[in-house]
Amino acid sequence: MPSHSDDLVIERVHLAVEDEDPGALYDVHCSRGRVVRVQRLPRGHWERFMLWWGDSWYTFGAECIDAGGRGILLPSLCHAHIHLDKCFLFDQPGHPPLRTGDFQEALQVTSEAKARFFEFRDDAYARGRRLIVQSIMNGVTAMRAHVEVDEIVGLQCLKTALKLKREFRNRCEIQIAVFAQDPLFESTLAKTSGANYEFLRDAARTPGVSAIGSAPYVERTRAQGEQNIALVLQLARDYGLLVDFHLDYDLNPSKTPLIHHLLQLVRAQDVKPEMITIGHGTHYSLFSESEWDAFRQQISGLPVSLVALPQSDLYMMGRTKDPSRLAPRGTLPVPFIASIGLNIALSVNNVGNAFTPQGFPDPLALCTLGVATYQDATVETCRLLLKSVSVASKAAIGLGGDGAGLVIREGQTADFVLLHDNNTVQSAVLRPSYARTTIRNGAVIAKRRVSRWLRPQHETEEDTTDVGRRGDLVGWAITEGIVMLFSLAMQAMRRYVHVEIHHYERLR
Repeated sequence: MPSHSDDLVIERVHLAVEDEDPGALYDVHCSRGRVVRVQRLPRGHWERFMLWWGDSWYTFGAECIDAGGRGILLPSLCHAHIHLDKCFLFDQPGHPPLRTGDFQEALQVTSEAKARFFEFRDDAYARGRRLIVQSIMNGVTAMRAHVEVDEIVGLQCLKTALKLKREFRNRCEIQIAVFAQDPLFESTLAKTSGANYEFLRDAARTPGVSAIGSAPYVERTRAQGEQNIALVLQLARDYGLLVDFHLDYDLNPSKTPLIHHLLQLVRAQDVKPEMITIGHGTHYSLFSESEWDAFRQQISGLPVSLVALPQSDLYMMGRTKDPSRLAPRGTLPVPFIASIGLNIALSVNNVGNAFTPQGFPDPLALCTLGVATYQDATVETCRLLLKSVSVASKAAIGLGGDGAGLVIREGQTADFVLLHDNNTVQSAVLRPSYARTTIRNGAVIAKRRVSRWLRPQHETEEDTTDVGRRGDLVGWAITEGIVMLFSLAMQAMRRYVHVEIHHYERLR
């Protein structure tokens, strides 16, 4: 009898399969971190029993998750763009209240908060760790974490990020992107870069860094913004890093977006970056159809991905002093961009700071927000939104290569999120399940469950809301039959090998 103590089997679960019976259930077998078998279960009890009997010896000793005919198994989620050092700044001691909520105030109060990072070093670590743990609980197994380097914080944020990267190396792929939020040039008349560039260069050559980026739009002149881009591209080339720009964060129709200059520079390079990721890009939402067509041709053949950040963009862009008028949807039109063949992802960006006061580090919340933002709840768009926070987000940060679909297939890496209260792609987008199991490299790394209780209307009324619905044992046995009894027996044997401990939240 084979022993599979490092294997995992997810039983009786739904998959995001198109054009098939929506009620179809599957068993997914994982071994040594990869999917080795995906099997659709037959409808008939006798056929299911024979399939179970044949598989029971093959899977004996493997850890088993029995979804019980509920729940959908999806590729794990990914933060293509999130700020590790600026998260939960509202919880930092001494953080001032917001007055205007605009971009300039956000820059100012965040700079003041950064000046306190040296004073509260343990706080920066605790906030970053909190972000990572919450993300994993939500189903995230990969992220690109931006950390700022400049003359205010030096390399302190980077050191904290490297510590967290080591701590979570077996549970989450953390790509560190060193990021210059502040200008690289110290004055309007400056011809050469200043101290912030020196810190960025020192960070770029630090082991453990994966990407480098900046925010060229914060420079004081257009020429300095273009030089900012050139300097970052050169550092990426010198140290073999991926490129990630915060770019064209405005809704000013009179401005010429910097993306055109960036693409010209990249096309002229002999050795191009492996991947160029563009975050925000809210200016592109002003493009006409002909401008989008020209933009698509300009990007053609280049390794460029766009990342929409709607939680931040909708909060910050298009502000007006007239409270009777709503601001425009100042964020990238994700469904349209995907329809013209460009690489597009969705990501969280900031959590709990002046740039994005609201929200959680949950990529699925962006899908729900996207339904309202893009005014589309069709199955096709729901699939697209789910891809944008999972496989497309991984591809946007250079972690592609495992297939670009939502359907779990043999041979792919066993990185999943199991949504226990959703059976379909559409329900996962419209009403994402709180109860989730996160799987990385074929191992369960996090579980999150919900407990429900409703006080009976009358004291004599029977409480029927306990977790685990109480039913008639005889009726249950008739419904499930001998297949369920044998299945329970096999699961009991498996638990001699893998004992499950259920908590409200559990991180491996």
